[in-house]
Amino acid sequence: MPDFLYFGELGSSTIHLVLILGIGLMLPYWVDVLNNRHRAILFTITFLLAMRYIWWRGAETLAPAGWTIDMLASWSLFGFELLAMLGSVSAMVVMSRIRQRSEEATQNAGWWGQIEPRVAILIATYNEDLDVLERTIIGAKSLRHQNKEVLVLDDSRRDWLRDYCSDQGVRYMRRPDNKGSKAGNINHALERLAEDPIPPDFVAVLDADFIPHRGFISRCLALFHDPKVGLVQTPQHFFNADPIQHNLGISHSYPDEQRFFFDHMQPSRDGWGIAFCCGTSSICRWQALRDIGGLPTESITEDFLLTLSLQDKGWKTVYLSEPLTEGLAPEGLKEYTTQRARWCLGLMQIARSRLGPFGRNNLRLRDRWSVFDSVLFWTTSFPFRIAVVVYPLLYWYFSIIVVDAALAEVVTYFGCFFLWSQIVQRALMPGMVMPVLHDVGQLVSAIPISRAAFVGLIKPKGHPFSVTAKGGDRTRIVVQWRMMAPFLVLLILTVLALLMGIFFDSFAFYDAGDGKWVVIFWTIYNVVVLFLTVLACVELPRRERHIADLPDRGILVAEGKVARYWITSLTMEVARLRGKILSVGTEGTLRLHGIGDLPVEVVGETVDGMRVRLMPNPEQREALMLRFYAEGAAPGIERARLSGLMMGLGRRLSFSSRP
Repeated sequence: MPDFLYFGELGSSTIHLVLILGIGLMLPYWVDVLNNRHRAILFTITFLLAMRYIWWRGAETLAPAGWTIDMLASWSLFGFELLAMLGSVSAMVVMSRIRQRSEEATQNAGWWGQIEPRVAILIATYNEDLDVLERTIIGAKSLRHQNKEVLVLDDSRRDWLRDYCSDQGVRYMRRPDNKGSKAGNINHALERLAEDPIPPDFVAVLDADFIPHRGFISRCLALFHDPKVGLVQTPQHFFNADPIQHNLGISHSYPDEQRFFFDHMQPSRDGWGIAFCCGTSSICRWQALRDIGGLPTESITEDFLLTLSLQDKGWKTVYLSEPLTEGLAPEGLKEYTTQRARWCLGLMQIARSRLGPFGRNNLRLRDRWSVFDSVLFWTTSFPFRIAVVVYPLLYWYFSIIVVDAALAEVVTYFGCFFLWSQIVQRALMPGMVMPVLHDVGQLVSAIPISRAAFVGLIKPKGHPFSVTAKGGDRTRIVVQWRMMAPFLVLLILTVLALLMGIFFDSFAFYDAGDGKWVVIFWTIYNVVVLFLTVLACVELPRRERHIADLPDRGILVAEGKVARYWITSLTMEVARLRGKILSVGTEGTLRLHGIGDLPVEVVGETVDGMRVRLMPNPEQREALMLRFYAEGAAPGIERARLSGLMMGLGRRLSFSSRP
C-alpha cells in the first residue's frame, strides 16, 4: 500500500476515535445512570460496535481455511474471543436496566405495626478464631431491631466457643456431623428453630467474619412488605484490602474486586428481577424456607441455588444496595483464588442440576438466562484472558500471524469499540474498571477458575466444600511461587520475544508490514499485565487497619496535663497521635467520643507524634468494635483515583527494589 494511502486510512481512523472521545466527554452531562432508557441507548451503541468489530475479525483477520497451523491458531483465538464477546453481550443486556430500592425501604419502614417480626440471626462458623467471631457476635447483638435471637452454629464443636456464647448471652448450637457443609449446618439450625414454641418470622444469615451495621435488619425487613418477597440480599463490603489491592499497594486508590458486582451488577439484575442470594448479609422469610425444605445442598454455592429454589416456588429475591454489613476479605492470594474457583465450580453444579437453564422446573425464562449468563462469565472470561497473553508468543517464536490486520483497521474497528466501552463504563460506573488492573485481577486466578469451570461441567458431583481461611499470621512477606510460576515464565518469554523482535530483523516476520506494530503494542500491554500479576503474587505483610477510619480528635490526660491530639490511626490495640511527644512508658487516659476514657501507654515515637497502646476494659473493647465495624459509611474505596494509583504502584515498585 502506498504510504499516503496508509497514513490517510490511519488519519481517518484517528478522527473516529477523536469523535467518540468528544461524545464521551459530554455523556456525564446528560446521562442519568438510573434512567433505564439512557442505559439501553448506551449499551445498544456498544453492542452495535461490538458486532461491527466481531464481523471484521471474522471476515478480514483470520488465516485462510485449510489444514495449517496458521488456521488452527488464528481460528482458535477467534473462537475464544467470540465466546468472551457473547458473555459480554449478555452482560450488556443485564446492565441496560437498574433498580435501586432505598426509597422503597424508607417508605415501607415499620410496615408490620406495633409488634416487631421475630428474627433469628444465624452465624455459621467452622474454623474461625475468636478475634474474628467476636466482632460478628457483638455486632449482631447490637442491632437496633429488638425482637431477635442470635445463634452461633459451630461446625467444629469447640467448647471455648460454647462458653464464650454463654457469656455473651447468645444461643450456641452444634451438630454431630458436618454433612452438607455450611448449608447442612444452617439446615440443622432451621430444624431446631422449627421445634421452638415460637419460630422466627425471618432468618438472617451472616458469615462468621461479617459484622452487621445497626440498621441491617430494619432496612431489609422493610422490603418484605411485598408478600411475594422471599429473600432480601444486601451488598458485601470489606474493611480490609483484598490481595490484589494490598500486594500492589493500591488499597487507598482502587476499589476491591467485588465492588463492580455488588454496586452495579446486582442492582441491574434486580432491574430484571434476577438478583440472587450471595449467602451472608441476607434475610429470608421463614415461610419461604419451609416451602423449599431449607437450604439446597446440591451445590457448594448454596446461596445462588437458594434463589433458584425460591423462584421455582414463586418467591422473589430482591436487592437492597445499601452498606449494611462489612466483613473480612480473603487476605491471602491462595484463599482468594480458592474462593473464586469454588464459586465457579458451584455455578457449574447448578447449571447441571434440575434448576439449571435446561432443566425441567418452574423457572421463568429470565431466571434460566440468569444462570446461563453466569456460566458464560466463568467459562469464557478467564480462558480468554489466558489466551490473550499466550497467543502473541506464537507470532514471535513460530512466525504465526493469529490476527492479520493493519494498524489502521485495528484502530477503526477495535479501537472505536474499546474506547466507547470505556466511556460507557466511565459514565455509568465511574472509576470502577481500569483496563490493566481489571486484567490482572482476572489473570491471577484464571488458571484455577478455568479448571474448575470445565471440571464442574463434566463432573458436577463429588467435590468437597472448601472453606475460605480468614485471619492468621500476616506479618511477613510470602512469595506464592506456585501461583507465580506460569506468569513469570510467560513474562520472561514475552520480554525476550519483544526484545528480539525489535532488535533482530531475522526474528519473526519482519516483513509483516504495519501489522507488526499491532503485535508489538499487544505484547507491550501483556508485559505490563504479566509484570503486575507476578508482583501481585508477592504477598506483603499486613497490620490491622479499618480502612473507613478518618482522622479524629482525642483528649490525652498524662503527667497531670490535658492536651488535644489528632488521632491519625486507630486499631483495637494501638493509636497513632499527632502532636507533642511524650516519653516512652508514659501512662495516661485517652478520651474518645462514644468510648470514654481509655487507659493508654506510650510505646514509641513517630515523625509527627507518638504511638500509644490501648488497654480497654471489656465494655470499651466492645464499643471500639461497634465504632469500627457497625457504624458509619461503607469501608473501602468506591472508585479508582488515577493519581493515587500511580503513587501506590510507584511506592510498591520502590519497595520491591530495596535490597
